[in-house]
Amino acid sequence: MGTLLPTLSNETSENPNALQHIPNQKDVDAGALFVLKSKGSWMHCGYHLTTSIVAPPLLSLPYAFTFLGWTVGIFCLVIGALVTFYSYNLISRVLEHHAQLGNRQLRFRDMARDILGPRWGRYFVGPIQFAVCYGAVVACTLLGGQCMKAIYLLSNPNGTMKLYEFVIIFGCFMLILAQTPSFHSLRHINLVSLVLSLAYSACATVGSIYIGDSSKGPEKDYSLKGNSVNRLFGVFNAVAIIATTYGNGIIPEIQATLAPPVKGKMFKGLCVCYAVLILTFFSVSVSGYWAFGNESESLILSNFVDNGKPLVPRWFIYMTNIFTIAQLSAVGVVYLQPTNEVLEQTFGDPESPEFSKRNIIPRVISRSLAMTVATIVAAMLPFFGDINSLMGAFGFIPLDFILPVVFYNLTFKPSKRSLIFWLNVTIAVVFSAFGAIASIAAVRQIVLDAKNYRLFANV
Repeated sequence: MGTLLPTLSNETSENPNALQHIPNQKDVDAGALFVLKSKGSWMHCGYHLTTSIVAPPLLSLPYAFTFLGWTVGIFCLVIGALVTFYSYNLISRVLEHHAQLGNRQLRFRDMARDILGPRWGRYFVGPIQFAVCYGAVVACTLLGGQCMKAIYLLSNPNGTMKLYEFVIIFGCFMLILAQTPSFHSLRHINLVSLVLSLAYSACATVGSIYIGDSSKGPEKDYSLKGNSVNRLFGVFNAVAIIATTYGNGIIPEIQATLAPPVKGKMFKGLCVCYAVLILTFFSVSVSGYWAFGNESESLILSNFVDNGKPLVPRWFIYMTNIFTIAQLSAVGVVYLQPTNEVLEQTFGDPESPEFSKRNIIPRVISRSLAMTVATIVAAMLPFFGDINSLMGAFGFIPLDFILPVVFYNLTFKPSKRSLIFWLNVTIAVVFSAFGAIASIAAVRQIVLDAKNYRLFANV
């Protein structure tokens, strides 16, 4: 596994000896050849990054603040932005370094295999990335169904349709989008997604300010709820939520879509992404928590309706939810790409044309089955908040906070007397501890909520 895509480019011309490390075209697997096409520009990379990071889970940031309060909440938000931007740049530099040596790595597991050893790629990074990305598809499908149900109940308060029915409807739409052939093919969809993320974030911010500035909202209370034990676990649960919100987990796959030479392009794409991220994350979290305090729901849009009565105009809620639903479909398809790549690698034939019957039939069947399973799981387990925090603790913290600094230190071997070496070590140690404790906190929360769990629950 983990074969490499040929890169006869300026990168190899910079290093003539790199040519001997490039595999033949016939050695390239179908996943790399068909799904991870290297044709994109830095702007396309920015679209992919924005869709994968600036996603509807940001609407849960005010809820995370209920466990942290103003000072710690904003501090964690700033630290998350700084550390992830730094980590994503480090992992990009490692990818560029190997590409210049003629050994372009296209997947996270390729990096783990080449830097840490084959077992790390196969048994640790690969499974964790697959679980996190596929879990994100499930979460997007569930959240899409919840937003559709919110629109339905607002227009028909006595309606009898259940949540799982809306999840299935959204899943059917996702099933169609799942057939998009390659990651690069999503560039136009992800441009629209970028605009949508700005749109629903603006709606969430304006709605929160409108309600908070009127007498319609709850009395503002920013105190932390619960006893000392619950508060402590709540802090780590909130950290996991924030980590999930900043999480990506597919930086190598996104960089793989760049046409060679890749040097410097990822940094430009990250600048596009983080310009949108700073605008949306901070405006939604600050306005939402200011308006609703410790009554902020796990999805801030839920606060816009009180006992079935909208606190903002109905059309405003409809519009916000439609924007959210539309972007969720793009986010879900982006995080489906690692699954698509594995399926293509398993069932595809790189020696046959991409759109031949030999490749189209297995592609349609496998992707349809993958999306069907994700929809069934979303309908069966409709507890988005708990899934969100567990994903952050279990997957996004290792992939986005720990491994990038480890990869950098092992690849470039900075002096042990240098600042960057100890900064990377500190990040790895601190976030390893946070990840372990946050995993325990997330599991504890699931156990506490287990009494409310019921398959296909209409929550």
